[in-house]
Amino acid sequence: MDAPAPSQPLTRGDPLAGLLEGPRARGAFMIRACFDPPWAVRVQDHAPLTVMLVVRGDAWVVPDDGDPIRLTAGDLAMARGPGAYTCADDPATAPQALVLPDGECAYPDGRSLNGSMDLGVRTWGDRLDGSTVVLIGTYTMDDEINGRLLDALPPLLSLTDDVWRCPLTPLLMDEIARDEPGQEVVLDRMLDLLVIAALRAWFSRPETAAPAWYHALADPVVGRVLRLLQDDPAHPWTVAALAAKAGVSRAALARRFTELVGEPPMTHLTGYRLALAAELLRDTDDTIAAIARQVGYGSAFALSSAFKRVHGRSPQEHRARAAARRASHPPRA
Repeated sequence: MDAPAPSQPLTRGDPLAGLLEGPRARGAFMIRACFDPPWAVRVQDHAPLTVMLVVRGDAWVVPDDGDPIRLTAGDLAMARGPGAYTCADDPATAPQALVLPDGECAYPDGRSLNGSMDLGVRTWGDRLDGSTVVLIGTYTMDDEINGRLLDALPPLLSLTDDVWRCPLTPLLMDEIARDEPGQEVVLDRMLDLLVIAALRAWFSRPETAAPAWYHALADPVVGRVLRLLQDDPAHPWTVAALAAKAGVSRAALARRFTELVGEPPMTHLTGYRLALAAELLRDTDDTIAAIARQVGYGSAFALSSAFKRVHGRSPQEHRARAAARRASHPPRA
């Protein structure tokens, strides 16, 4: 019996769109933080990705490794986990609170802080009209974010108001304090849009340290090959076939591709196929055989062998793990 048709056909005409389509929050941790100086919060929640958007005042983000970043009204920062960092009015201010996994909060000495700084629905801090207001959105589970996207990001990035304008800010300010049915879903989708808009702006900057393959897209030979692989990952590509499409010899393609992308064409294709398979296992109910066909493997067994070799677990285990995480993190009331 044939496997059912895939529920989500793969369309990868725009490589950046393929990268950005991954963020899918599910009951994300979202708050409005309101503070008066001096203030400092140490974040060690191991979250895969956190977004901080300054609405009023200014703030510093101080990573454990790297230079502090100062944010003013309208600026945005994005922190990639699991590294810890501190948000403060000044880099020298000692932390007054700890943010831990699963939204738990504590004093620096370990005593629970949960509830003592609540200011209302999804609002936390000193007082509602504090001199600094920051909107914070956190993806709490790894499978909410495209792994290829996380790999493409630095531990901490920022966008200033002069290069980044976000019409979502007033909408988020209005929505985050509401307590209505379905509000979590609304906020999840708004967080996804915020992340996509920010990353689109960040990737467009010439000084951005984007992944090697992203810069290689500008090369007339390697860029064409990358688009062929991304447009149709299921095709039975060979180096010879790709070289013919690009109008160069196999040796020339292999040498130039490896030089610009950092790995040979077939290695890159394998990684891309398995990343797509991981997304489909997370987001669809398609059978392993159907997913194998979508990403270029001849059978469920072939996909399972390659997937386990790279990810350390079988496709079934990957899917079960994602489902278990979703079940253990239900949407917050």
